[in-house]
Amino acid sequence: MLASGSDGNCTVFELDDEAVMIDAGLSGKKIMQLMDREGVDSRKLKALLVTHEHSDHIAGAGVVARKFNIPVYCNRATFDCSGMGSVLYSEIKTMNRFGIGSFEITPLPTSHNAVEPNAFFLECDGKKALLATDTGKMTPQVEQALAAADAAVIESNYDKKMLTEGPYPYPLKKQIASDVGHLSNVDCAEALKRTMNDKRQIFLAHLSKTNNIPDLARDTVSQITGLRRIRIDCLEFPGDTRTIRVKG
Repeated sequence: MLASGSDGNCTVFELDDEAVMIDAGLSGKKIMQLMDREGVDSRKLKALLVTHEHSDHIAGAGVVARKFNIPVYCNRATFDCSGMGSVLYSEIKTMNRFGIGSFEITPLPTSHNAVEPNAFFLECDGKKALLATDTGKMTPQVEQALAAADAAVIESNYDKKMLTEGPYPYPLKKQIASDVGHLSNVDCAEALKRTMNDKRQIFLAHLSKTNNIPDLARDTVSQITGLRRIRIDCLEFPGDTRTIRVKG
C-alpha cells in the first residue's frame, strides 16, 4: 500500500518477479519515492490498472506508464475520460476476466459517481485478493469477491457522525453518503461481517482525512465484526506506507 485516501491512491500487488500497480493518484515523482521506500522494483511492474478516472486515482498514471513502459488496463469509458495522454492502452471489460503474467484479474462493478468504476479481484499462486474502494454501496459482485478473498483492501471512508458534523457543505455530505459516494466505517464493517472469513486479512482503505480517524475506523470495524483490532490494518498518517504479506 503506497497511498490510500483523498490525496491519492496507489497499490502494488507483487508475486515473485511480477507485479501490477492499481491506480496512480499521486505525481509520478512521489510514486517513485514511495516505491523506493517500500522496496518495490519497477522492473517487476507488468501493468497499471485503473479503477476510475478521478484525479486521486489517475494523477500520475500517464507519467508512470510512460516512465516504466507498461500498459494501462481499464475499460474504454474510463480511459476516454482520463486524459492521461499517450500511453500503451489495453481495453478491459467489467466482469471479463483477463491475465497479466501469473495474475488472473477480474474487474468488478462498483457504485460511484464515475463513468464505469471498477474494483479488481486478483488470483495468483492459489491466493485471492480484492481491492474495492470508491463505492457508495457493496455491489453483489464485490461482496461475493470479498467473501472469497484471502486479503481484502476495502473502503472505510468516513465516520457518519464526523461527516454530519464536519465542515463539508451539505451537497457534498449528501453525495459522499449516497449510493454513488463512499462506504462508511459501519457499512464496511457490516459487509465484512456478512462475509466473515476468519483467515482473511483486512486493510481499511481510502480513509478521509477530514471525516475519519484511523483509530476510529479500526475500532468501529472491530466492534461490529468481533475481530481483534490487531487484525485490522490501515495507513496511520499521511505519507505512511505498508507491506502486507498475504497468507495462503
